[in-house]
Amino acid sequence: MSARPRILLTRRWTAEVEKHLAQHFDVTLNEGDVPMGAAQLRAAMSQFDAICPTVTDRIDREVMSAPDRRVRLIGNFGVGFNHIDIEVARELGISVSNTPDVLTDTTADLAILLMLMVTRRAGEGERELRGGKWTGWRPTHMMGQSLAGKTLGLIGFGRIAQSTARKARLALDMRIAYNGRRRASQAVEAEHQATFIDSVDELVATCDVISLHCPGGAATHHLISAERLRRMKPSAVLINTARGPVVDEAALVEALQARRIAGAGLDVYEAEPKVHPGLLSLDNVVLLPHLGSATQETRTDMGMRVAQNLEAFFAGRPLRDPVA
Repeated sequence: MSARPRILLTRRWTAEVEKHLAQHFDVTLNEGDVPMGAAQLRAAMSQFDAICPTVTDRIDREVMSAPDRRVRLIGNFGVGFNHIDIEVARELGISVSNTPDVLTDTTADLAILLMLMVTRRAGEGERELRGGKWTGWRPTHMMGQSLAGKTLGLIGFGRIAQSTARKARLALDMRIAYNGRRRASQAVEAEHQATFIDSVDELVATCDVISLHCPGGAATHHLISAERLRRMKPSAVLINTARGPVVDEAALVEALQARRIAGAGLDVYEAEPKVHPGLLSLDNVVLLPHLGSATQETRTDMGMRVAQNLEAFFAGRPLRDPVA
């Protein structure tokens, strides 16, 4: 009987998934649950048949070019994979999978949460109360703005953006506009009552809420620049549940400080886990610690999706979710 494939999980997963994987593979856990460095990841490439990284792990040429490389599959825990150099993986013949679909609604829920928290000044209000500064109800205290009838501008229109659009339209009575690499079908636009705007500049200038749902990478680095922040309405808010580097954080700090936009809600950051210090002192921004997919159900579903790809790969079947 052949030995079971050796699998490395670079972070701790839910107990249900770890138990499932242990029944099928020889699994090594990162017991300390701290990010692994490049040297550790490089060493792992020669010790395991598959590694299962997360967004905290940079899998680049240096890591993948380890001598006597054993890894044949990178089973990514997450739908985004800009932390993995896909071209190098293809060059070296390393397969890569991800976990689409299972975190769609959970991440969309968080985008809606951030919209409401920013426009209703919920974070600011809680800090005032916890800080002992609340003096009681009064008619003009901490007034925010309603989202009903406002236009939500989505940059990117994939699964998560469409789920966000549906929730915003049906629950909050918002209008929907979007920009993407390509226009959606007429059927999809009709389903979401969405209007395509072919220019990001026009989208940010005309919408009341800008919500980011585009992938990371060179093409979207600082897509939300100082110039585009200047184009936004003074009453508009920016929401980012996509990737931190899509936003120029220094420019965002300046825009928020000057009140050139009303506020922002962020779940991701340029240099995670570091956050621009200017953001930390501002009341008109809500900051969350990358909670987009953070429900017990979703994180378990993500792990099980990785497991399905692992099981298919080592059984000689096609990957369910191939990236490379």
